[in-house]
Amino acid sequence: MKKLLSVLMLAAVLFIPANLQSLQAAGKVYYVSKDGASRGADGLSPATAKKDIQAVLNIIKENKENGATVRIGEGNFLGYTNAGYIEIANFITLEGGWNADFTQRDPLKYITRIQPGEEQRGTNGSKGLIQTTRDLDNVMSKTPQGTLIIDGIMLDMGLENFYKPANPGDERFGCPSAAFETGRMEDATPPQIQHQIIHSDGWIAGNVIIRNCLIANSSYFGIQFGSRCGEVEIYNCVIISNRYAGCRIDGGDKDGKASHVNFHHNTVCFSWCRDKYMEDMGYGYEFMNKINGDVHHNIFIGNNYAAIARTRIDTKEFEAIKKTNVYDNYFFLNAADLQLPSKGGGKWTNVKCSDFEDMVDEQTLPRAENNKELPADAPVLKALDKDYLEAFANLKIIAQSQNFNPNSASNQFRQATGQNMQGSEVRRVSMYGNRYNFDKALKLFGAMPGYGAQKPK
Repeated sequence: MKKLLSVLMLAAVLFIPANLQSLQAAGKVYYVSKDGASRGADGLSPATAKKDIQAVLNIIKENKENGATVRIGEGNFLGYTNAGYIEIANFITLEGGWNADFTQRDPLKYITRIQPGEEQRGTNGSKGLIQTTRDLDNVMSKTPQGTLIIDGIMLDMGLENFYKPANPGDERFGCPSAAFETGRMEDATPPQIQHQIIHSDGWIAGNVIIRNCLIANSSYFGIQFGSRCGEVEIYNCVIISNRYAGCRIDGGDKDGKASHVNFHHNTVCFSWCRDKYMEDMGYGYEFMNKINGDVHHNIFIGNNYAAIARTRIDTKEFEAIKKTNVYDNYFFLNAADLQLPSKGGGKWTNVKCSDFEDMVDEQTLPRAENNKELPADAPVLKALDKDYLEAFANLKIIAQSQNFNPNSASNQFRQATGQNMQGSEVRRVSMYGNRYNFDKALKLFGAMPGYGAQKPK
């Protein structure tokens, strides 16, 4: 009888419905609320929610709880001691957009944000607003060790960066009109704070999903991390007004086969060059080495150097196996829609979206169909900040001057002592990296059904 009972119990386990099995296999669910407790709460129910995301992440790390879910309520969460960032050391799901009692979720209504301000300038150093640690890496792994999901978190550096004053009456400030919140971004003095919005400390040996997020106003890359192995999927995100690049994912597999990026249904606008001279960087999406990628159903608007860069060239061996596909995207007002290495002469090769299939070889872009110019009446253009878009369309160099006198006393002395002579150059631009308004950025979710960032489900 006991033997028969054991067999029946085993059969019951084997025939549990698939969704129930996955539910049972899932990790703990933690809750974080602005009204939660700092101490004395375990975070395992809405009634015992913790107040700090990092406090929960530390518990998960200590318990080695890969597979846990962290549900986060409305509010601005700045991490341990309000330092301005959080660190993730486990494969978890970070889920924002919950209401106060965790009965409803709507990331655009119950906004969960990490939005540091001036007081965080000296406390978050080089950390991304969301930073993953080396605990997620495994140098020996060729297969994903878990899945990290970042879902429904609105990330904005616009209150922390250094900007010129919002004074359109002084051309030094790069402020196009009184409608702007700031003048241009400072690129040198004072030293601009430089850190990413989502960043990895080392490589990630696992799958990564980033969805339903805002990535805004970074001074140094929006999303930048390294994939050791696994599938990286980034979708339904608004990526706007970031310096250097909106998204860059590096491959860390020595064979160049273990990682793939699926970058789709994102709205990527106003990626700014490295500095106001606008001579390099400023990409919406950047293909990197030793990693494959598909870029599709995105909207690229006003990227300051190129919407998509395919400028990193692997060795001949890796180029032969690398797959970088670009299809079914819309483009508008980008300095270049696709940037490729030069065929000679030292300059980049810039290609319009309508020419991807005809002018780019199949080895570089195996798939390149249905890339189109965005119609002038597209709803996403109406959802953009009109003043910002018009100012970008009319971006210009206002003044440029050089001050170099080889016969000056100082340069004569420098030349006599074997030093390089010096001069100065001034360039003034009508705008550069100006802060994009947080609330206006949220209006881009769902602005164009089927393309770009869709509304979170």
